[in-house]
Amino acid sequence: MGERVTFRRVTAVARRLPATAALALLLLAVGVASAGLWSPFAASPLHDSVAYGLPALEAGRWWTPATGTFFVSVPWLYAPIIVGLTGMGYLELRRGSRVAVTYFVGGQLAAVLLASALLWLAALLPWPWAQGQASSLDVGPSPGIIACLAAAVSLLPSPWRLRAWTVLIAVLSVTFLYWGSLNDLEHLLAVALVLAVDRSLRPQRVTVREQRLIAFVVVCGLGALDILTYVSPTTGPFGTSDPVSGSWVDVAVNSVVVLAVATGVRRGRRWAWVLLVAYGILNALILVTAATLVLVVGLGVLEGTIDIDLTITLASSATWVVALVYLWLVRAAFRARPTASLGVSPAPGVDDVKAELRATGGGTLSWMTTWEGMSYARFGRGIVAFQRRSGVALVLGDPLGPEETRAATVRMFVERAEDAGLAPCFFSAGEATRAAVPAGWRSIVVADDTIVDLPGLQFTGKAWGAVRTSLNRAEREGMTFRLSRLADETWGIRQQLRAISESWVGEKGLPEMGFTLGTLHEAADPEVRVALAVSPAGDVDGFLSWLPVYGEGRVRGWTLDLMRRREGGFGPVMEYLIGSSAQQFSSEGAEVMSLSGAPLAHEYPPDAGVIADLQGRMAAMLEPVYGFASLHRFKQKFHPRYETMYLLFRDEADLTRIGAALTRAFLPHATLRQFAAAGVELVRPER
Repeated sequence: MGERVTFRRVTAVARRLPATAALALLLLAVGVASAGLWSPFAASPLHDSVAYGLPALEAGRWWTPATGTFFVSVPWLYAPIIVGLTGMGYLELRRGSRVAVTYFVGGQLAAVLLASALLWLAALLPWPWAQGQASSLDVGPSPGIIACLAAAVSLLPSPWRLRAWTVLIAVLSVTFLYWGSLNDLEHLLAVALVLAVDRSLRPQRVTVREQRLIAFVVVCGLGALDILTYVSPTTGPFGTSDPVSGSWVDVAVNSVVVLAVATGVRRGRRWAWVLLVAYGILNALILVTAATLVLVVGLGVLEGTIDIDLTITLASSATWVVALVYLWLVRAAFRARPTASLGVSPAPGVDDVKAELRATGGGTLSWMTTWEGMSYARFGRGIVAFQRRSGVALVLGDPLGPEETRAATVRMFVERAEDAGLAPCFFSAGEATRAAVPAGWRSIVVADDTIVDLPGLQFTGKAWGAVRTSLNRAEREGMTFRLSRLADETWGIRQQLRAISESWVGEKGLPEMGFTLGTLHEAADPEVRVALAVSPAGDVDGFLSWLPVYGEGRVRGWTLDLMRRREGGFGPVMEYLIGSSAQQFSSEGAEVMSLSGAPLAHEYPPDAGVIADLQGRMAAMLEPVYGFASLHRFKQKFHPRYETMYLLFRDEADLTRIGAALTRAFLPHATLRQFAAAGVELVRPER
């Protein structure tokens, strides 16, 4: 039964990809017929009759570029060749069999013939590598397969197209320069031919951030390559070298350059670009000078005159020249100033933000943007509140200002953040901001804002039984509800609130969280109201803090922030406080009451992606300490409607920095010891 299912799947693939399937079957069939699947074909008497290369063409074997395509020199190469056919399959799937066959046949024949022509010319020079490769023969379909793979790369969406091109060109260039053979030359020529045809490699047309990321990867790769080639043998166009035979001075200098500037390049610093370009120019001069001297006096004489292994030096210089070309093409991306203001100067202050909120309103989280630790960027009337964390411009909520300006504010902030070398992202943003970010940005749900509509609110019916019971019980037990400002309460009440809060924090092992979760310091704001549940004995059994939600020049609602209860006090104190607050807000004419979104408590679908896994792990770590999921379930008692809150980010390459930024934003004062203590809490059996 399983064999039949497998056969049907193979048949279905063959029908959709006839050219790719036919080539794979032909290669395997020839491998069986020639015994190349289990023994080296290079040792076969048939090899010289079918293999292609300059000697075959000079001998008049004009058919070899075609016949040599279907043989493989050694058995182990069949595996990478079959895997490489996936590129041809993708090309055929996207553009059809005719295009795929054209790229394969054209790339194979053109690369083989052009390599022979170049080697014929190069062998006229005193160049041992060229003379050796000019006398070599080769078999295999890899040039055509590489051409199809390059054509498939050109079909990828941005930014993956540039990333794939970078990897492909880097791998082929390094392989040729350090371990070059006739086959490596053919691969490089096949890619060059595809680039000349479709012109899909245009690094200037991607985002500034992407240009910097590619430069960072290239620089790090060059540093790793220098170390690798220092400890391993090479056999490239510049000669051969034994392990640990190059100049350790070159390796040390290159490594220092990488360590010094890699981070600067990723952040778009001008000084890092200038240093790399200067170093690339130096390597270009070394390459030209050394290559000229080698051609004039010969490699052996030159190495005997100066105590340097030119094989590694020239190969390293050539790779730096390739990097220099890229750095020059994307030079406009390296103008970031780390302390630059992200908006119009002077930047607004907290009072300006509050004045804008009162004038034009905001969302349920907007008052949190007035808390300590926030920075502000102004664009006309629009204001963005954010924190700089781990190289990330972490925006809280939606931009402020007149509604018609917010989309433009989002776009301008993204542009200015990228110019400054920061990764922009929006946390707990709404649908409007999601629609305003640049095309291609990723989004994932991080919370569901729980909103209770207050007009006409009545706690009647079975659904409100738990809330109604808490209100009735509080009345029987003599509990008193009071809604006031913290500054209006007596010193004794404030001390009770502080004691309750400190007791709550002390049990967690981690300090109070920040960013979207306030403390008593934020509750002391004169515009923030506190709800108190006071027992007949005068003890505060629990309290809440409510943040104002402005709209149309007035307070149109309130957002729940702090929730604290005294151990051993009135049981359903939270239901009582929220229910009583809702009744009073409704009587005052408020429209909405937000119970806020519990961070890290959203249930993600199975295919939500990497950031969902990150949020899930963070939630699993903090749930026993903070209880976000249980808090989310508690809020469902008030039958709210939900508004989705998103994390908006450019793509998965930013996730590492965003994860670090979120951790530090929520826990800005946590130490490693506190994180470790919290981790111990997770593994206790009773928890």
